[in-house]
Amino acid sequence: MFTWPQKNDVLGSVNRGNAIESGLCTLCRADCQGKCETWLSSLRGREMLYPRDFGQVTAGSGNTTHVGVSYNSLRIQGLNYGSFGMTQKSSCGKDDCLFTDVSLETSFGAEVQTKARVPFMTGALGSTFIAAKYWDSFAVGCALVGAPIVIGENVVGVDRESELKDGRIVKAPELERRIDTYMRHYDGYGAIIVQLNVEDTRNGVAEYVAEKYGDKVIIELKWGQGAKDIGGEIEVTSLDYALFLKKRGYLVDPDPELPQVQDAYNAGAIHSFARHSRLGYTDLATYEQVRENFMTSVKYLRSLGFKRISLKTGSYGMEALAMAIKFATEAELDLLTMDGSGGGTGMSPWNMMESWGVPSILLHAKAYEYASILAARGEKVVDMSFAGGFAKGSNIFKALAMGAPFVKMICMGRAMMIPGFLGANIEGALHPERREKLFGNWDKLPASVAKYGSTPEEIFACYHDVEEKVGKNAMKDIPFGAVAIWCLVDKLSAGLQQLLAGARKFNLTEITRDDIASGNRETERETKIPFITDVMDETARKILNMK
Repeated sequence: MFTWPQKNDVLGSVNRGNAIESGLCTLCRADCQGKCETWLSSLRGREMLYPRDFGQVTAGSGNTTHVGVSYNSLRIQGLNYGSFGMTQKSSCGKDDCLFTDVSLETSFGAEVQTKARVPFMTGALGSTFIAAKYWDSFAVGCALVGAPIVIGENVVGVDRESELKDGRIVKAPELERRIDTYMRHYDGYGAIIVQLNVEDTRNGVAEYVAEKYGDKVIIELKWGQGAKDIGGEIEVTSLDYALFLKKRGYLVDPDPELPQVQDAYNAGAIHSFARHSRLGYTDLATYEQVRENFMTSVKYLRSLGFKRISLKTGSYGMEALAMAIKFATEAELDLLTMDGSGGGTGMSPWNMMESWGVPSILLHAKAYEYASILAARGEKVVDMSFAGGFAKGSNIFKALAMGAPFVKMICMGRAMMIPGFLGANIEGALHPERREKLFGNWDKLPASVAKYGSTPEEIFACYHDVEEKVGKNAMKDIPFGAVAIWCLVDKLSAGLQQLLAGARKFNLTEITRDDIASGNRETERETKIPFITDVMDETARKILNMK
């Protein structure tokens, strides 16, 4: 297994734990005092694109030898002339084009187009407590930057304040809180997506959402995710809560109703219970049965009034990938998210995460290949989102290019959560009276934050950008975590604009697979992306042979 460096001397970033390809730690903590690249970017925005200590340093990359197949083994191409995607509105003239002229706006959808200001969306933020705790930051931040956000599975089922009548949800305060928080700041860019799993379908979540919100939300069917190939899990430490979940119909392990389990809990031998979701399609045995079931589900959701429907699938094998692409295309879904192994989670069995599923780059390479087969037959392929271990602008560029023209969005789970944690911790430290409500973890600012200042205006490089958007008086209602999300998106957006400008693509829609190259022959073989010195080699030889 490849070991990624824990420290980046050029940026001044250091991982608290074991670093992985995305630059995050394998275990990301809400109370972390820093300071990985994403954590720092959530404070300083685009400042983190550049080497530190300008004027006293020079910098040079050692990332030029690529071993194995990963997104890191792809290289980004650049051109020395030309431009693509210029618009009449562009201020760009001859020799007057800047990376800031690049448009990152995107859209996805079949009949109804969903617009986004940036090609980033969150992963599914579901019933894990960490999603609920910091939801205000996630939702407000994503709404302000114009990015879609996903409410994950089981949110209604685990909500002790929700009410079921005859097996159907009639009251869902936590789900409503999440939707309403995002919609308060929604301005036409982005989307709120509500995910359904087996339990959600049984509990009538789709019917409830359709009746209360209509087509304001996108409804999402869930097949799986990159972090596990079983149903979703959470961990609870209360026996009473474990019994509540068991009565709601969930598998709770160990069984809290067993007398010996209760005795072990009361004695302190058992400290927690794991709640598990059911597996889907266990009564089906053939492709035809799966297709019929899926199409029936989509038809039913449309009958409820949903105009936009998406599908989320995980890092299953090639058969399931082909099914997802073909079914989503035939059903004219609005988005298909494919989450590769390496994708994160709030809770999954660790050995499973380390061992199962198709790694992201291989899954995504095949997704493009399979989508191309359908496109060659004249079919309008479903718009796609790639997920599974993304946090850096360079890898976002590579993934967009890898899947072009089908991929419209990149889904980021853990990376988009870090600014929510960080902002809440800072706000709680600066305003102790808010700390408990915010789930802040700090009594005071650590040195890694205090070096930038003692007020939000000093600490967050993009504070005044947010203030410009919402107004000075409204800032009192904006969580610091939302400001931190703006900062992270600022860094990712500027970095992506720079890479696109270098490829002479001034509109995101112009990106193609020609904009990346393989850094080794193994990556070329697996992804079908040509080796770097083979790209335009024929053109180069023609130039040299010209008289």
